[in-house]
Amino acid sequence: MTGPVERQAVLAPPAKSAIFLVLTVRPDAEGEVLDLLSDVPGITRAVGFREPEALLSCVTGIGAHLWDRMYDRPRPAGLHPLRALSGDVHTAPSTAGDLLFHIRATRIDLCVELAKQLTDRLAGFADVVDEVHGFRYFDERDMLGFVDGTENPPAGATAEAAVFIGEEDPTYAGGSYVVVQKYLHDLDAWEALTVEEQEQAIGRHKLSDIEFADEDKAPNSHLKLNTITDPDGTERKIVRDNLPFGRVGAGEYGTYYIAYAADPGVIEQMLENMFIGDPPGTYDRLLDFSTAVTGSLFFVPTTDFLDDPEEAAAAAIPDDSDTDTPPDTPPDTSLGIGSMRRS
Repeated sequence: MTGPVERQAVLAPPAKSAIFLVLTVRPDAEGEVLDLLSDVPGITRAVGFREPEALLSCVTGIGAHLWDRMYDRPRPAGLHPLRALSGDVHTAPSTAGDLLFHIRATRIDLCVELAKQLTDRLAGFADVVDEVHGFRYFDERDMLGFVDGTENPPAGATAEAAVFIGEEDPTYAGGSYVVVQKYLHDLDAWEALTVEEQEQAIGRHKLSDIEFADEDKAPNSHLKLNTITDPDGTERKIVRDNLPFGRVGAGEYGTYYIAYAADPGVIEQMLENMFIGDPPGTYDRLLDFSTAVTGSLFFVPTTDFLDDPEEAAAAAIPDDSDTDTPPDTPPDTSLGIGSMRRS
């Protein structure tokens, strides 16, 4: 990169409230969407200015199909529709999603106001296909009673390396990927288990939140199957910002799973381990009580890219003018920058 880029607020502090919006974009509405995307940071600032202490933020993600419709340039290396998974017992669906807005704050009213502003701008151009209002539950726990997010890397360089693209895809460095899934819990069946049975399913003590020793984890425990290591033994990290949700009248309770990573393959490997098993057939015991009903993958561009895609992409091209070494490929085809498609 030729200089620092402004990243989206992927690593915002855990919030007490969030709204997760997934939308599909209508045909020939790409221009209106592009105009909105450049305005999202300003709209967020305008809403959040009323209560700065509430730490309002919004992360915008773009799906693979919308990317192909809006931009005349190659997709980011890891951007593709989320692959559906069918195991012996459980399935992870891949569902429609062109845009993701991950809105966070310490107060739900600000989240609702920002969500309204964004959807008002998109009225007639995009449709909300999934909307979940998440809340922070007792002691950072999910609706199953276990602390969620314990394995996130600590804030700082480790977390940044886990979620932000680097020189492996320089055109999109500073961006990220995000996978979202909506899980519905069968709380009656879960609560019929003993605490010890629940702990074996998770791989962690419920009260203390202390992880079991590796040799004590069941092969189908959630933690066992969600630990991904490189051949040298280095554990691959992602950053989750899951939140519980519920609708009392409908008897619907669940977890909205949202995970950020520099390489979406890490998240997809975790999901494959969960639904197919590692080895195959050893699926995640937690899935007997939690059903995935949605699933989408999005690319999270830098704020610079959302503001001006052509300028941001051009700035990512290394400047070779001061060297006598010619580029490996002709400059007019190396990155396929092209121009934006607008209606």
